[in-house]
Amino acid sequence: MANLNEKLETHECDVIVIGAGGAGLRAAIEAAERGQKVAVVCKSLLGKAHTVMAEGGIAAAMGNVDPADNWQTHFKDTVKGAKYMNHWRMAQLHAQEAPDRIRELERWGAVFDRTPDGKILQRPFGGHTYRRLCHVGDRTGLEIIRTLQDKVVHTPGVEVFMECTISHLLKDGDRVCGALGYWRENGSFVLFKAKAIVLATGGIGKSFKITSNSWEYTGDGHVLAYDAGAELIDMEFVQFHPTGMVWPPGVAGLLVTEAVRGEGGILTNSQGERFMSKYDPERMELSTRDIVAKSIYQEVKEGRGSPHGGVFLDISHRGAEYIKKKLPSMYHQFKELADVDITKGPMEVGPTVHYVMGGVKVDPETCQSNVPGLFAAGEVAGGMHGANRLGGNSLSDLLVFGRRAGLGASDYVKGLSNQPKVDDTDVEKAIQEMLAPLDRSEGETPYEVHRDLQRVMQTEVGIVRTEEDLKKALTDLKEIQARAEKVKADGLRQYNPGWHLAKDIKTMAKVSEAIARCALQREESRGGHTRLDFPEYSNHWSKHNSIIRKESDGSMTVSTAPLPEMPPELKKLFEEEKH
Repeated sequence: MANLNEKLETHECDVIVIGAGGAGLRAAIEAAERGQKVAVVCKSLLGKAHTVMAEGGIAAAMGNVDPADNWQTHFKDTVKGAKYMNHWRMAQLHAQEAPDRIRELERWGAVFDRTPDGKILQRPFGGHTYRRLCHVGDRTGLEIIRTLQDKVVHTPGVEVFMECTISHLLKDGDRVCGALGYWRENGSFVLFKAKAIVLATGGIGKSFKITSNSWEYTGDGHVLAYDAGAELIDMEFVQFHPTGMVWPPGVAGLLVTEAVRGEGGILTNSQGERFMSKYDPERMELSTRDIVAKSIYQEVKEGRGSPHGGVFLDISHRGAEYIKKKLPSMYHQFKELADVDITKGPMEVGPTVHYVMGGVKVDPETCQSNVPGLFAAGEVAGGMHGANRLGGNSLSDLLVFGRRAGLGASDYVKGLSNQPKVDDTDVEKAIQEMLAPLDRSEGETPYEVHRDLQRVMQTEVGIVRTEEDLKKALTDLKEIQARAEKVKADGLRQYNPGWHLAKDIKTMAKVSEAIARCALQREESRGGHTRLDFPEYSNHWSKHNSIIRKESDGSMTVSTAPLPEMPPELKKLFEEEKH
């Protein structure tokens, strides 16, 4: 099976962009326009990136609907929503540059909903002071991907490699020098030689049983970076989106956009109470995602849940015509998958793993990690969203830092004095590791191991956590990692999802350990991280980020780093707004 003598397909470029969502495409455009030869490598088909799942809108202080809005208010909302745990400079750059990225998208062909006088329309969203989310009905992410995809295919210097999974990053000394991948269709290996790499691989949701994320979200970029020596930051902060479908079982976790609440949707429990009045009477349904998710969890736990273990979300009072115009995807989703007409009655919703705030620790200006030549943008990067991400900030994050990553990678390449070299021994070792599951004559299937991993993460590292559960999770994860090293994949390399999962399960087990270790270390509750045994904020933890790194012996260690100090002029914006 392990034919290492087969001719290895090889491509050479200046910059590899791994991932073709909003961040990856924007990075590729920027690097190519600055003269770099760019390879975009994506696990799925071009246009099917997870960015399309971001339905409600893209946050930017345009001031089209509420003229008082500005970048300073957007910055404050982002920092407060993040529970003061984000890198102030990333939040500042994001708030300042988001409007320009929207206008740029529009120049490239994006078609947004309009105000009567022709400006881009903006809707309210949880945690945002003003109506700030530019949108295209509830299909905003799709429009952004369509626009960026069209721009990429018309940008000279970009070549796209679809249905190709990157399994290993390669280094020459401290620097990255390339990546090894395989074609999902036929299982043959492919080597990409490059001077710089941009990770734009998205999140980690498939480590959990109930998630809005699709099959691609197995934490690839987090672990590729970690194995290459990059530090990960704040991995304990996992966002449970408050509203995923809870029925029928086959679609449990599928996202119900926050735009439903933005357009006036009301949350009620089984007793008909509008329960958010107990948890956040000022903002109600437009509270931040962490608060709404925990409120729903509490209502269900105390016996006031809906028949299928969630709560009710009702938008029907807005009228059928309005709903079909503003929320066409939600109308069709519930009609086709749950046989529920949301224009006539409520839908059942509950928390679903949606987003990870933690990720690769990067420099705010360039998006470079501590590994020379390795950059990250979008969900795979940490620091921007702190302990909790505001809805709509992910799409503008993709554009702002996707552009900066492409720019940073281009500048890095231009500054190199010599071309890094790929070591053939490293390539051969990576190929042997990939083929091992196919060579085994016995062993359990990766599907069994994945099922157990999802159970551990859902029940022991879920929406509420305790020391006892987290310690048990780490013990269970150690056993799962050992099992993942011995799984057997039947069949040949062609069209073999079992073989693909054999690699993915090792990745998911590793990123799950990072989440659990950080969650055990942070002895407080903040944003997406809730400890029943430490329910309050901690002054100590308010000043520290969690850091995950790989040691020379291969073990994972967790430590802390001081939160970067915000400059006085930005501190003044908050006046007395302290936590």
